[in-house]
Parts: sequence; C-alpha cells; structure tokens
Amino acid sequence: MSNRRADAKAMSRALAVAALLAASTTAQEFDVVVYGGTPGGIGAAIAAARGGRSVALVEYRHHLGGMTASGLGKSDIETRETIGGLFREFTSRVRVDYVKRYGEGSENVKLSNDGYYYEPSVAERVFGEMLADAKQIRTFAGHRLREAIRRGRRLVAARFEDRKTGARIELRAKIFIDGTYEGDLAAFAGAAYRVGRESRAETGELHAGVVYQDYETRAFLAGTTGEGDKRLQAYTYRLCLTTDPQNRRVLTEPPPGYDRVNYLGYLDDWKSGRMGATRDAKPGRGYYAPTFGTVVRALSMAELPNRKLDINMNPRPLGFPFAEINEGYADADWEQREAIDARVRNLTLGLLYFLQNDPEIPEEHRMLARQFHLARDEFADNGNFPWQLYVREARRIVGEYTFSEHDVVLAPGSNRARVHRDSVAAADFPIDSFPVRKREPFASKALEGYLLMLDEFTKPYQIPYRIMVPKDVDGLLVPVAASTTHVAFSTIRMEPTWMALGQAAGIAAHLAIESGREPRAVKIDILQRRLVKDGQILTFFRDIDPDDPAHAAIQYFGTRGFFENYTANSSASLSKEQARVWAGLAGRKPPTWEGSGPLTHGELAQWLGNPLPTHGGVHVTRGRFCRALFESGD
Repeated sequence: MSNRRADAKAMSRALAVAALLAASTTAQEFDVVVYGGTPGGIGAAIAAARGGRSVALVEYRHHLGGMTASGLGKSDIETRETIGGLFREFTSRVRVDYVKRYGEGSENVKLSNDGYYYEPSVAERVFGEMLADAKQIRTFAGHRLREAIRRGRRLVAARFEDRKTGARIELRAKIFIDGTYEGDLAAFAGAAYRVGRESRAETGELHAGVVYQDYETRAFLAGTTGEGDKRLQAYTYRLCLTTDPQNRRVLTEPPPGYDRVNYLGYLDDWKSGRMGATRDAKPGRGYYAPTFGTVVRALSMAELPNRKLDINMNPRPLGFPFAEINEGYADADWEQREAIDARVRNLTLGLLYFLQNDPEIPEEHRMLARQFHLARDEFADNGNFPWQLYVREARRIVGEYTFSEHDVVLAPGSNRARVHRDSVAAADFPIDSFPVRKREPFASKALEGYLLMLDEFTKPYQIPYRIMVPKDVDGLLVPVAASTTHVAFSTIRMEPTWMALGQAAGIAAHLAIESGREPRAVKIDILQRRLVKDGQILTFFRDIDPDDPAHAAIQYFGTRGFFENYTANSSASLSKEQARVWAGLAGRKPPTWEGSGPLTHGELAQWLGNPLPTHGGVHVTRGRFCRALFESGD
C-alpha cells in the first residue's frame, strides 16, 4: 500500500507542476504553426501566409535557414528545371542580391551560378526578406519544443520554451507543419516513424540495408547482406572557408579533445593513392582540382562568391572519421543532441587543424591547407562556425504512402519514373548516402553504407502528397521528415526538394482550413492547380519551355499518366487514337470521333461542348489538347 500511496503522491505532484506550467504559459492562436526554420519550414510558412493565413514559424536555433544558411552554399539539385516555385524565387533573389552589390558582369555574380551558389549570410538575408514580404508570419527563433497536445487523433497545440529566458508559450493552430530535420513535432504528437535502414527483403530495394559498393564501378562488394538496422548515415558540418587574408580567422590551437589519431587514416588514404580525382568528376560535386592527390582531398570544395568555398567532408576516404558519432541522435533529447553536435564540431575543427599543422603531412600539403580559413564575416555570433549540424537523416514518419527506391528509377515497362496522381513536386538528385560505419579491417574500397551519386540509376521523379501525411495524426503535415525508406530519403533529402515539399504543405494547409477538411482529405486536383499556378513543377520534361502556354497543363496531366517518357512534344499533332487514351486517363466522357487521323480543333470543340479557337491551325497539338482539358476542368 505504501508504494501505491507514494505513486499517488508523485502523480499528484506531477499534475500540480503541469497545472502550474500551464497556468504560466502564454497561449497564442494562429491558422498555421510551422516548427522548423529549415528551407522546408520556410517554404511552408511563406506558402501558407501568401494564402492569407496567419503563421507562426518556430525554430530551435537562433537563426533561420537550416543548412542553406549554415554552410551548404551550393544547391544540391541535378537538373534545375525539376524545381520551381519558391525555391526558384529564392535563387532569383540571391542572384539579384549579388547583381545589386557587385554589378551584372562581376566575378561574384558569375560565381553565384544564377543564384544557385551563395554565401551563408546571403542565403539567410534572402530568406529573411522573403519571410518579411509574406507579412503574416511571426517568427519565434531560439525556442525548444516541450510538448505537443492532441485532442483525439488531432494535434491542436504545441508548447515551446524560449532557450534564453525560459519563458513558455503555447501555440494553437488549425494546422501544424513539421519542418524539422528530425521530425520532432511529429514524434511529440505521437506519429509513428522509422529510424535506420530497411532490409532488401522488406522493401525489395536493390540498395537497401547493409551495403558495400565500389563508388566508381557501382559493383557490390564483399560484406553486402541487405540486412536492415538502426544505423544513420554520418552527420558532418558544411564549413564556409575563405582564401581572403583580410577576412580569415586562423585556427591557432586545436579544439577541445583534439587527437591526431582520429585523422591518421587520411594519411594512409593518400599514401595508397585514394585521394585523387574520381572517374566521374562533374561540376558542382566538390571536385576542387588543386587538392587532388593531396591529403587536403579529405575536404570536398566548391567555389562561392567573395573568395569563399563551401566545404563538405569527403566520404570517399577510408579514413573518414565521422560515421557512428550520431548513434542515438534521432530519439535523443536536446542535451544529448548538443553533446553529439559538439563532438562533430570539434572533430571538424580538428580535421582542419590537422591538415594545416600536423608534421607528418607533407609541407606542400600543409601550405595548401593553410590557404583556407574560417570566414570572419560568417556566423559572427558562433565563432565563425556554422550553427546547424548537417542532419542528413533522422526520423522518417510512417505516412499514407512510403516512398522508396522503386519510385525514383524507371518504372517497369516505362521510360520514366513511377507516375503519382497526387504528385505535388518533382525532383532529380541521385541516390546518395554517406557511410554509416567507420573503416573495418576488410574494407579496401568504400565504407559501409556509402552510396555515391547513383545518377545513372536515379531518374527525375514525382513526389506524392501522401508521404507528408502521417497515418495516425490529423492536423499535421511533415514535408521534411517525410515517409520514405532510407534509400529514397537519400535522394529526397535535398534542401531544394524540401523547400518544394514545404511549399506544397503550406498551400495544402491553407486549402484544408478553407475547406474545413483534414490535410489528408484535401482535394488534390485543387492543390495541384494552385501549385502549378505558383510555379511549382509536378512533372519534369526535358523539352518544354516554362513560357509554353501549355506548360502548367502538361505538368498537371503528367500526373495522370499522359506521357510515357520525359518528352512532352507539345507542338506535335495529336492523333485521335492518342486523344482517346488521354481522355480516358483524364476520366472524361468517351469521344465519338471517327477514324484515327489527327484530331481537329472542330472535333475537340464538339467533344468539349464549347467553342475553341483554332489558333491558326486545323490540327490540335498535344499541348493544346492538354491545355483545353486543363481549362475546362479535370
């Protein structure tokens, strides 16, 4: 009985504390609450606000922009035409920023690559301008999620704590959007999620589970089993370094806990000839020729404006020391996460110090490394070191659909990737996963889990709305920690793609509120039409100009399976036979045209039951047919 009394007293005290905290918590109401100031979260907030909704954007850190404003200075996008909408607006604004400051023909504008390459400070400034222009967004930076409150299946409120003052706020909303890399809001709300890697047996994915792969030949190596596990691909930092002597901050001493033993594997890589250029060197992939054949190849570099470089940790060397440090991160509390963060930070600074100072490194290599230093005009309130840890993958929700490797390769019997009727974005980035384990004695080519840019395997693909909708929680959308397998997440996990998904989530939230529906019941047709109107790409084609009057219609009907490959042939005449097939896919009444020759404008007008201008031609083009269907309603 004494134990029961003690339990009752403990419960009573807990309830009293909870009541006290609730009484001291300030409550505020918004139409939409977005947790996570990542590009995905920012895209969601802006899209919802432009729909006329009041929005709260909450971020754990004291700066917004996620990785894009924290060192990842080059946009990870293979085919730029696959991403439009808000991300295209972001890059356009970046370019304008450089043109205004340096002039149209300047080297800095050239290095900005039409706004797809940028300094972290520029990215943060542009994001800030976009958020300010949206007007109906209130930001809460430096706030920690403490609690998610549900009423039945529905998320109705979330409580946050100001990390500086300890003040607590309760934010209530009609719709919530989780824009965090970790899927924290979804997890707090009780949504089911996955961590780690599925097995080949479970998913049928060629690259699932435990895998060793030659990153040059793509051949699977000894040790590959395809077994699933809870391992996460390595986290690192993306540094912004400078070669400008007037702007550099030199590391004069090693970071806390420095141990040169952590980096000696790089010397073995160099001596064994593993630090040269790869066979498939392509622009924008961190191939900086001056480092080839040196120990400095431990860093992957890409040039940015103003004598700066985007620095990634090269995952090809067997000495790569960053794997396994993030064990347990996904479900850890913030104190544990900060400890992991600190270890990765110190390991990163230690590598830079090692390359510049270790006596075992050849002097000419050290001299090369000493050209690159932290930039004094970046991350000024954090020792010129990025704010955001590169969390490549953590939790992934269990959604209405699980996106997999099968969705990003050519569909069986087709010349394009799988078609999704509820596509809300397109993307094109190769399957690319960082290692999950440190070097093992038998590994002689690549670390376990490393999948390098499988661009011959991955094709431009559509992304279905359902992967953002948790199976078991209402009132919530999750565009970043979306419902995918590990393999699929390794292609979808790019900031441009997440911003596109965030935009879709923001518009879906607006439509859900407008119609009084749950997000899972939003009418996809209306969502897609709004997205293409706002410049989003739903279906990628290699041959269609965005200025083509049929561009939006062709993207839209690409989600209905009209096209068998990546060419639209918008200006080609349409046969009656093909028109009948398309009419069926669009769910329209069967046409009664005779014959199988080219479709005429008169025949199309008769079928639609309304006048149709001929536009100077007798025969209907493929683009004109799509446009006529689109404008008459699907």
